[in-house]
Amino acid sequence: MNPQVAQQFARLTERAAAALRQQAAGERIRIQVGSATCEQAAGSGEVLAEFRKHLAASGRSDILLHQTGCTGRCSREPIVGVMLPGQMPVLYGQVDRNLVHEIFTRHVLGGTPLLERVLDGPVAGAARREPPAKAIPPEFPDLYGDVAFFNRQSRIALRHNGVLDPESIEEYFHYRGFQALAKVLERGEPQWVIDEIGRSKLRGRGGGGFRTGEKWAMAAAASEKTRYLICNADEGDPGAFMDRSMLESDPLNVVEGMLIAGYAIAACRGFFYVRAEYPMAIRRIERAIDQCRQWGLLGRDILGAGFDFDLEIRLGAGAFVCGEETALIHSIEGRRGQPRIRPPYPTESGLWGKPTVINNVETFANVPAVILYGADWFSGVGSPRSGGTKVFALAGKIRHTGLVEVPMGTTLREVVEGIGGGVAGGRRLKAVQTGGPAGGCIPAAKLDLAIDFDTLAKAGSIMGSGGMIILDEDDCMVDIAKFYIAFSQDESCGKCTPCREGSVRMLEILERITAGRGTLEDLDWLRRLALLMRKTSLCGLGRAAPNPVLSTLEHFRDEYLAHVVEKRCPARRCTALIHYEIDKEKCVGCALCARNCPVPCIAGIRKGPHEIDQARCIKCGRCFDVCRFDAVQKL
Repeated sequence: MNPQVAQQFARLTERAAAALRQQAAGERIRIQVGSATCEQAAGSGEVLAEFRKHLAASGRSDILLHQTGCTGRCSREPIVGVMLPGQMPVLYGQVDRNLVHEIFTRHVLGGTPLLERVLDGPVAGAARREPPAKAIPPEFPDLYGDVAFFNRQSRIALRHNGVLDPESIEEYFHYRGFQALAKVLERGEPQWVIDEIGRSKLRGRGGGGFRTGEKWAMAAAASEKTRYLICNADEGDPGAFMDRSMLESDPLNVVEGMLIAGYAIAACRGFFYVRAEYPMAIRRIERAIDQCRQWGLLGRDILGAGFDFDLEIRLGAGAFVCGEETALIHSIEGRRGQPRIRPPYPTESGLWGKPTVINNVETFANVPAVILYGADWFSGVGSPRSGGTKVFALAGKIRHTGLVEVPMGTTLREVVEGIGGGVAGGRRLKAVQTGGPAGGCIPAAKLDLAIDFDTLAKAGSIMGSGGMIILDEDDCMVDIAKFYIAFSQDESCGKCTPCREGSVRMLEILERITAGRGTLEDLDWLRRLALLMRKTSLCGLGRAAPNPVLSTLEHFRDEYLAHVVEKRCPARRCTALIHYEIDKEKCVGCALCARNCPVPCIAGIRKGPHEIDQARCIKCGRCFDVCRFDAVQKL
């Protein structure tokens, strides 16, 4: 044990507490406004400015206006939280400048919440569920009130999101920040850290699901003593925003996780590899690193433990393939981002030929909680083979979009219906697409499937980094497969022939099918190409790229047959396989369709039935969209 670590950490903790006491002197009321990229896009900047005006005009000194990160309830942003003494925190959604006035006058000053504007309330048809006691320690912050979207989750990686100021190291200390690091350095046993991470059953959250403790052990056992650590924040999946949210909302938690990992493997330097398209995340990481250096938590002799470690940021240029670890390493080295053959693995020969551990943002975000609360607690939260929770970006045809964190082993039904509120607009669920471009489509019939690495793989999909897109009856599964293959083909680095050529040929076949020119032989070729690409591509991204095609061929073959044999699209999404007609009995002759037709190809007499010239129609669907009498039919 190292008593000097405890002494230095106690001084830092008191320094943070003193700063917070001075900042909140006389505070009785707190107003929290989200400030992440998604919140700002929804108008939180104007909301924050309006609150400042009201606060200045009131002359009150007992009200603290506080910026936080993203709560994860994306479709209801901007979100404002109000905390009054003796009252449960209240969250308001979709706050604008007018609502700011009501919140401030009636709730903040008057003490009466605006119940008609409170965020969400219970999810329709779902009872409130308290998270299991073992999932959430009592000291975890809970400032979300009685909102079903939140209280049906078990937040570990996201426990500080929307709660603390992401730019305040003092607030991070208040929520037990860096206690895990101090515990590790005071103990002084790197192998104990690796063993604890291994016993927790924490698996890499970047997509591969490799056991984190095993990866760290391999690097720690390397004969080469110069070792590096990389945080992969190159989040490139369509619809995925988990890493961005964590870096914007709780960057110091990720930094602490990297410090612990760096100590465990005896690394000398660490790198954040972040997409350049994430300017706020980059800015907040930079501030977190600067604050840690100022407080002696990065650099030489950290907390007097003799541990030297520092961090720096490297920006990615938006190449999807750089999410693959060897391509990422090449990019940091200044070379073209292309994967290489493995072995040797990065833990043996990685950055500049030295042993290197690469984990993604969410993996590092879980590390402090594992160390602080114990491996047994963390492993007990998840499934038998995968410990802890998983964060998903819930998007698509769902009522409640946003970030969701649930224990490994939770069913898709709980996520989609219990937390997400079911499919939007009263439509029927068709499929759940998980894992981004490398994932697959799971049909609605398998909604009771447990979410973990192994069960999703057996179902023809993957966990991936955590994208989860909900598809309804209006989505064409052939078109969905084409979209993902087009993405993979565009992002292929081109180094290996199976991926470079196979993705092009698969896209050509899918384009023929959706254009009404497909044949039954095309379905056989599509499957053969997909299996060949999966078996022979150089990297994991190329091997997983055919998953959307293979899963839709397996679960939705009837839609492929309808496109090929019947030359129709059951979901009426493929333009070449649909046409528009006007029901003469319903048409009142308002001519609204004719006036909006861009060709024009619609003719008829005033107050009489109209007709579409099929030879000239470009199938834009404008007539269908503007008709007020349901006279235009999409067939």
